[in-house]
Amino acid sequence: MNQATFNLRSHNPDVLSCIANLSNDAVFTPPEFANEMLDSLEKQWQKNNAGSNIWADKDVTFLDPSTKSGVYLREIVRRLNRGLTREIPDLTERINHILTNQVFGIATERLTSLLSRRSVYCSKKANGIHSIARTFDNEEGNIWFERIQHNWHRGSCTFCGGSESEYSRGDELETHAYFFTHTDDIKNQLADVFGENMRFDVIIGNPPYQLSDGGASASARPIYQQFIEQAMNLDPRYLVMVTPSRWFAGGKGLDAFRKRMLADKRIRIIVDYVQEKDAFPNVNINGGVNYFLWDRDHVGDCEVTTVAPGGKRGATLTRPLGNFDIFIRRNEALPILKHVMEKHENSFSERVSSRKPFGLPPDFHGVSRKTAKRDIKFYGSGKISWVSLDDLEVNAGWVKKWKVLIPRATDGNENYPLPIWDHAGPFIAGPGEACSETYLVASLAKSKTEAQFIVNYMRTKFFRFMISLRKSTQDNKASIFAFVPDLPYDHDWTDAELFKRYALSKDDVVFVESMIREMKFTNE
Repeated sequence: MNQATFNLRSHNPDVLSCIANLSNDAVFTPPEFANEMLDSLEKQWQKNNAGSNIWADKDVTFLDPSTKSGVYLREIVRRLNRGLTREIPDLTERINHILTNQVFGIATERLTSLLSRRSVYCSKKANGIHSIARTFDNEEGNIWFERIQHNWHRGSCTFCGGSESEYSRGDELETHAYFFTHTDDIKNQLADVFGENMRFDVIIGNPPYQLSDGGASASARPIYQQFIEQAMNLDPRYLVMVTPSRWFAGGKGLDAFRKRMLADKRIRIIVDYVQEKDAFPNVNINGGVNYFLWDRDHVGDCEVTTVAPGGKRGATLTRPLGNFDIFIRRNEALPILKHVMEKHENSFSERVSSRKPFGLPPDFHGVSRKTAKRDIKFYGSGKISWVSLDDLEVNAGWVKKWKVLIPRATDGNENYPLPIWDHAGPFIAGPGEACSETYLVASLAKSKTEAQFIVNYMRTKFFRFMISLRKSTQDNKASIFAFVPDLPYDHDWTDAELFKRYALSKDDVVFVESMIREMKFTNE
């Protein structure tokens, strides 16, 4: 068989940096970002192995369980080819050893299996005439794909939670039932594919992020955590993966995953890109992205590095992850939060209502004009109407009180400096007024004067900064107020007074002001 001579020369531009993403759910990794992750792996291996070079070890095995473009596998092959030159001098023998014994992948789709093989073997068929591999007797080689089905139960998949109405498809379409996560026994599943004795030293990749779960509008369920949990079940020496950073503080169905991650002392490195475009220039992933390195044999604190908007890399801080119920992503925020927590004050979150303060959904509206029977002013989605006391399903007693309202959804944490609230901001609703789920009741108040003091406090940079530590999306809910101290509302709190109250240093103040936008609220 006439096979192509192996060639790993650089190309300009690299084709894998130019291809378009399939979607925001299945994001192709830029080669530069993949190599940054591999650099972190290389350095950690050296620390743990007396300075030895991972790429010079012919026995180390690698798995990408969600390969799309094949960029991780290709770059691993490139590095192993250089590192094993002395161990295996003959180029053909060296490449064949690497491809058949060290590098493995599971593709997410039929298309990505072909693309990955083209990236790694220089041929969409591992045993094709142009393949640089010599001994494969099948087209897949070590990059495997099989179209499988979801396990439907009551309209959703028992493994991934995907919607049956969305993903129950004919043979002409991808099912998005990922092999790696659709099993209760991943070890036996992989043994059937790669052999009973196959063990992976390094698992690395960028898994799919979410699937539609059949909910309203664009409702979706995260699935990347399932890839991480399955990878951990394989007990590799190292796990290096990309995730959206929403799991740090929020995300649908991620509470148990977040708790597990924060308690796991084997997480050695987190590199957090506050803005996703500094890592993935052509996609929109609200809340940023990060990669982490999990070291099976490490027990201790984690090295946290923040890459600020614009790509500015901050100082690395080694710290425990489990001091709070969420991950505090900015190292500079920790001393500020420490000063606030030391006061042991009540939390403002205790004032904030549930998702439906009066039990009414966003699309509920009353009549357009006030009448004798419908005399309660009602703030709904996009308009004001009038309702009766009988229309309110819960908290009818609040109607007589002064209230501070805040929109249920406002700007998340992707536009820096952060506004936190929109230009309407928190506002006062007086006695005889109520609202739909479009708003939260941020606080009840004893008088209009106290309500105004609360509104003004909520507008301060200090208040909005404390919110930013927990606000990972546009969603506003009581839990994002947990770090905000609840104060006496007998006067207007100013930022200068608040910074002094919590003994913030000059550097702390500079950081707060750099993070939070100067705002002119329309109802001031």
